[in-house]
Amino acid sequence: MTPLLRLLATSVLTAALLPACAAPKKTDAPQRPPLSQRADVQNWVADTAQRNNLDAQWLQAQLAQARFLPQVPRLMTPAPKTTSTAPDWASYRNRFIEPIRIRAGVQFWNEHADTLARAEATYGVPASIIVGIIGVETIYGRHMGNLRVLDTLSTLAFDFPQAHPRAAQRQAYFQGELAQFLSTAWAQGSDPTLPLGSYAGAAGLGQFMPTSQEKWAVDFDGDGQIDLFNSAADAIGSVAHYFQAHGWISGLPVVYLPAFDPEKLDLATLLVPDILPSFTPEQMSALGAHPEEGMGHPGLLALIELKNGRNPPSYVVGTQNFYTITRYNWSSYYALAVYELGEAVAAARQGTSSVPIQPRTP
Repeated sequence: MTPLLRLLATSVLTAALLPACAAPKKTDAPQRPPLSQRADVQNWVADTAQRNNLDAQWLQAQLAQARFLPQVPRLMTPAPKTTSTAPDWASYRNRFIEPIRIRAGVQFWNEHADTLARAEATYGVPASIIVGIIGVETIYGRHMGNLRVLDTLSTLAFDFPQAHPRAAQRQAYFQGELAQFLSTAWAQGSDPTLPLGSYAGAAGLGQFMPTSQEKWAVDFDGDGQIDLFNSAADAIGSVAHYFQAHGWISGLPVVYLPAFDPEKLDLATLLVPDILPSFTPEQMSALGAHPEEGMGHPGLLALIELKNGRNPPSYVVGTQNFYTITRYNWSSYYALAVYELGEAVAAARQGTSSVPIQPRTP
């Protein structure tokens, strides 16, 4: 659980323990009507039952058990941008490339070395990347979330914060995730009130959303079922399969470092595609960002900008494999942290220290 969720959970518990005679705090917030009384929910139930061949009464019964989580919309609402919240790569990196996570990563890798090697051989994804993902997501299963997935997904599906700049799109997304979550429970005959996950509805060691689990999770331990909570093998294989399906190229580097030519540098053009690889090494070099060790790179590249708070931004050059990591989480900071954590754990297993990437500033 994140510190914020832990604080919220403590606050809820404290409020629940107040004496019954305590005067309730006045609030102007409208009461949320039961889902069964909402026309939008009933329309969703009818449509989902028809589309997914589910029993509408069963869907109603599951949603009747869903609890609205007021903290979830707050966590999904973007914070106002201030100087103190400006993106800072160094601060972000330090959250993940740190001793506790590295030691846990070494233990996880040692315990599952054969499975990681098999996943790498099967899907072409390095063990270090798989270890990096599971480490960043849950510290190897230590923090998988303690909110009921049914509650988080129903809250986001029907009460997504309208202050969000893409509220309609995101609400539609979570309605699809809720439909898949309940469809999977129906097909498996499982209780949808039991799984726990994050405030966004992701669950398991690798924090898969329901549609990702349906499409890319695999039974990698061969026991006849997929268990992303208790089977490290299933989690490892599923992460590797996800990356293979999203364009991972075996043997391709993840990043290069750029050398800048101030006279040629055209950052405006280089940054238009964002993290999508769009330039050949020759094109990038002609625009003033020379990928030092990547001139022989066989594919396209992207110049990745990393904000540094009040300091000037710095840059790395991302390959298709860097872009593939962002398919797991649309963030260049996330992708670089996953890569660096995996490298740090690999080095620690060998009794050495990895050399941190030093993004370049023009």
